[in-house]
Amino acid sequence: MVRHFRTLLVFVHILLIAILMVSCVKFPDRDRIRNGTEGILPIYAYSYKDEVKDLVAEIVIQTDGRVNTNLIETEIPPLKFNKSWLFMLTQDDCRHDAFSSTWASINGKPLSQKYFYDISHLLAGDLPPDVISIGKTFGSTDGTGNEVRFSFTTTVAPQWQWMDAKSEVKKHEAVNLYRFFMKTGLIWSNLVEMLNFGTSIAFHDVNTKSVNNPDSILYHYNIAQSIINNKLSGRVCKVLAEPNGNKTYIAAANNYAPIRIMTAQAGAETLYPYKVSSELNRNIIGRGFYSPIQVKDEVEKVLALPKFERPAIHVGVHGSGIDWSNLLLWLNNSYGKDGADNVWMTSLEEYFEYNNYRIRGTIGKVITGNTIRLLINLPMEPNSYYPSITINVKGLTKENITSLTSSAAITGLSYGNYDTGLMINIDFRKFLSQLATHYVERYEKNKNSHNLSDAKYFVAKLKESEVKKTLQNRLK
Repeated sequence: MVRHFRTLLVFVHILLIAILMVSCVKFPDRDRIRNGTEGILPIYAYSYKDEVKDLVAEIVIQTDGRVNTNLIETEIPPLKFNKSWLFMLTQDDCRHDAFSSTWASINGKPLSQKYFYDISHLLAGDLPPDVISIGKTFGSTDGTGNEVRFSFTTTVAPQWQWMDAKSEVKKHEAVNLYRFFMKTGLIWSNLVEMLNFGTSIAFHDVNTKSVNNPDSILYHYNIAQSIINNKLSGRVCKVLAEPNGNKTYIAAANNYAPIRIMTAQAGAETLYPYKVSSELNRNIIGRGFYSPIQVKDEVEKVLALPKFERPAIHVGVHGSGIDWSNLLLWLNNSYGKDGADNVWMTSLEEYFEYNNYRIRGTIGKVITGNTIRLLINLPMEPNSYYPSITINVKGLTKENITSLTSSAAITGLSYGNYDTGLMINIDFRKFLSQLATHYVERYEKNKNSHNLSDAKYFVAKLKESEVKKTLQNRLK
């Protein structure tokens, strides 16, 4: 019986590999990646310590005079981009494959069936010999046609020195492949790159033997936080992913001000995004550890419910390999930008921030003749890093607009029709144009398809401006 079960496991593993291989193609410009680099830019480290604080801005809409201004209403919808359900993924144990599998799959990077690589390898074109590519990125749209890639949470282990490990880059070395073996865990340089694409971080284990002593855990939260703040340009961790079902970590977190939201497998609440009416401060949001097949079953159960009754799906995962890449591909093709486009896959941290903007923010309106002024005031939680929202304007459509402008505090903007009104997506990130410029420069240094995809992705996030036009022209 055991022999038959082992044979079945081997067969299932081979089948999963075959499924992904059918969806994948050989990496199209592998030789250019490996041989065409003329110089490597440093990884862009976003300056989180200098990010915007409370958000105050104005949007001015000029209309064609065919609008009944008495019907104009504004709201921040329960889910960004007006999506109808929420999917979150948190990867525990600060693993190497959070970068080379989960993040790489989402962002259209090379995938290896047996090896692992770092951002330094990717930038240098030093890749494992078996790399393949799915041939596209995974995500949804912002409701106006712009791509929004999936994002997720990775836990961090700042007190362990292996996060400081360096990558060994040896281009054209095809015999000794030790540099592509799995590292003890995720390293800082990989994490810095991941954060640029929206990945979030969470506390998990801390380096104490007194794991049942909340005072010891609290003491180590402070040590770990100081390291994170130093390594990530002023970023602070405010999420806890409870390790090993140990409620002592929850007790310590309740006495540690920077932690604002938590997740656990037991003793936690189910999140219903369309029913939330509070800021969720210090709430413990439930998650489950499923196989990829079980995740699909959960999705189908949730989507059988009316939108307002749907719970969020929050998945915990440890190792991520071909089976999880295939799940993310399925999610993209079924419910993302290449399917129904109704899912918002993001991190618990970004959802927490967005919900805070929705609950605490105000969208005032002043109407004078054919001019509508939206007055936006979004109080921010301390240490917020996702300053962007969707605003719905009922009683107005895109066809009624002759011009739409915004104040300088808004760095990213898109708009389009939604339902019987207008939706406006705004982004306040202070250094969004610098981020976009970096990825354009990366493409200019090494003109391969995935660098071009990233450059276009970040440039598309900018609001219309001379800076955006200049960057677009550099990509032609």
